[in-house]
Amino acid sequence: MAESTKAATAAMPSLVELQHWTWVLGRAQQMLLEQGLATLGAAETPLPPIPGLTDPETLTRARDFWTDSLTLWQRMLTPGEAPPPVDEPAERARDKRFKDARWREDPLFAWIRQSYFLFSDQLLAQVDALQGVDDKQREQMRFATRGFLDAISPSNFPATNPEVLEKTIETGGENLLKGLQNMLADLAKGQVTHTDQTAFELGRNLATTPGKVIHRTDLYELIQYAPSTPNVLAVPLVIFPPWINRFYILDLTPEKSFIRWAVEQGITVFMVSWRSADASMKDVVWDDYIAAQIDAIETVRRALKVSAVHTIGYCVAGTTLAATLAVLAARGEADTVKSATFFTAQVDFEKAGELLYFVADDQLELLKTLTPDGFLDGRYMAAVFNQLRGRDLIWNYVTNNYLLGKDYAPFDLLHWNGDTTNLPAQWHMRYLVDLYRDNLLSKAGALSALGTPIDLGLVTTPSYIQAGREDHIAPAESVWALMRLFSGERRFVLAGSGHIAGVVNPPSANKYQYWVNPEPVDTLEAFVAGAHETKGSWWPDWVAWLRDQDAAMVPAKGARQPGKGALKAIEDAPGRYVKAR
Repeated sequence: MAESTKAATAAMPSLVELQHWTWVLGRAQQMLLEQGLATLGAAETPLPPIPGLTDPETLTRARDFWTDSLTLWQRMLTPGEAPPPVDEPAERARDKRFKDARWREDPLFAWIRQSYFLFSDQLLAQVDALQGVDDKQREQMRFATRGFLDAISPSNFPATNPEVLEKTIETGGENLLKGLQNMLADLAKGQVTHTDQTAFELGRNLATTPGKVIHRTDLYELIQYAPSTPNVLAVPLVIFPPWINRFYILDLTPEKSFIRWAVEQGITVFMVSWRSADASMKDVVWDDYIAAQIDAIETVRRALKVSAVHTIGYCVAGTTLAATLAVLAARGEADTVKSATFFTAQVDFEKAGELLYFVADDQLELLKTLTPDGFLDGRYMAAVFNQLRGRDLIWNYVTNNYLLGKDYAPFDLLHWNGDTTNLPAQWHMRYLVDLYRDNLLSKAGALSALGTPIDLGLVTTPSYIQAGREDHIAPAESVWALMRLFSGERRFVLAGSGHIAGVVNPPSANKYQYWVNPEPVDTLEAFVAGAHETKGSWWPDWVAWLRDQDAAMVPAKGARQPGKGALKAIEDAPGRYVKAR
């Protein structure tokens, strides 16, 4: 350890050299501040201020930036004579990129780290101060700037990361060779690797809840899961997962599986498994997904001879479920759905978060060039979602697996995250334009499906609406719109964590918390102000609510056993479509 540290610092400039360059930089600052900036206001006929260049606020920020830079140099070279450092914000102190103690204790690396934060603050402040841009443009620029700053972090480069320097010397560069191998493999497959790809296999240690595929169309498979209790709720449950991802996010390892847990609660569970798009699906549109949801509902009603089903819609499938309920209501068939549960689903996209940055005209034009065969490669969407959390899902892996050459750790959720699904190009484009950009679903009659105008105000189905407090894909404020647009009974639950962990939170994990507010309120802010917090998973709250809708039980016999009713088993779960690449 001592030898590697000594070697790593052997090439550093001497104190005399550093002091010389400090004098050079200090003199440059003095010349700039005393001559350049001062003369701008001293001219006989001063020029009008140029916004972002010579206006007083910009000049003040420039002066402060240079002053703070000089203080950092002084603190590195002569710590006892420099002003003491101010306390860092808690978020900065917890920044995992700089968890190595040398980022704070070694004068050189402390200077590099603090200089990076100083530059970051200056650049973001400059974006905030820009004139002549609206709030939407400013937020887009802030998003792009944060992405740029994440990319240029000194933790991402071998020469400025103390841990990488030490590892390179310790291994004789073997870490960089192994990291290069990892990087080349990712370039070859066009996707960042997040986990050990050999650690998981569908049907072996993921998606293992026993069941059968009992129905298949060109768009989806319907899986029925085997009961594990002698009696089950009379009303079955049909789950619609997002077709942007594989359905087994709700059937990860057995201890995390929502499906397995729901079966153990005495629920007859059916899961839709969407087909990954190929060229044959170039004409698939939203109507086809709504028709598929209706078909799945009717298939289960006929198979079990029940009048209604419970439903769950996750993310975009929840958005579609809302439209499906509106179509059924307009047809006079609303009673075929006993209840609807929405996992992080949006119907009003005005406040849909950072994904709105990807629906600008130039982004949509780029998207058209990526779909010549009528479908969008799922790796594109994976890259988009990774950019939303670039620090965690991109640069963290650049440092650990490309620079340090670490092995990938097995992680079921990240395995699922990298298991991409192709999307029908025509429908995906309409989804971005009609829903995200133009926000038409929230306007009664602005969209139609299957020849029926969509009016969410017609939906009176009892609804359980779950949102994630830290969801960056479907922000809680955006999900709250379901409370405003639907009629009938509605229960809103705000869960701790985000889009995935906020949903996949089994009671046995004893993690996070959730909030409910029994009082009728009009806004999310009012909901939070009067909400009661409960530690742990919200799943028990949901199943209690489901039983309140209809508590009748029936024996788990006959058609309640997969393949034992009118619909025969086609193959074992998890089926064929989820494995197709």
